[in-house]
Amino acid sequence: MAEIKLTKNNFEAEVLSSDKPVLIDFWAGWCAPCMMLSPIIEEIANEYNGTIKVGKVNVDEEPELASTFHVSSIPMLVVVKNGKVIKTDVGYKSKQQVLALLK
Repeated sequence: MAEIKLTKNNFEAEVLSSDKPVLIDFWAGWCAPCMMLSPIIEEIANEYNGTIKVGKVNVDEEPELASTFHVSSIPMLVVVKNGKVIKTDVGYKSKQQVLALLK
């Protein structure tokens, strides 16, 4: 499964009601570190399909979601399990660092 484009309309169903952990990538098209992180997030989404969900939130298109998660710097990664935020991290990360967030 590819990454899921998260919006305020599908957020509850895809994230809060998910029976799997969800990795959320808050990003923007003008953000160079976000563009560097994007292929890593896509790779994780493909490799861990069925184990975790991977969603992306464009902060320019979804300012309400960005505000809800107090996003002040991007890229920002959030891990949600059972409808609750369990970890957050800001900035470019290696694949190993992103996977460590999921443990």
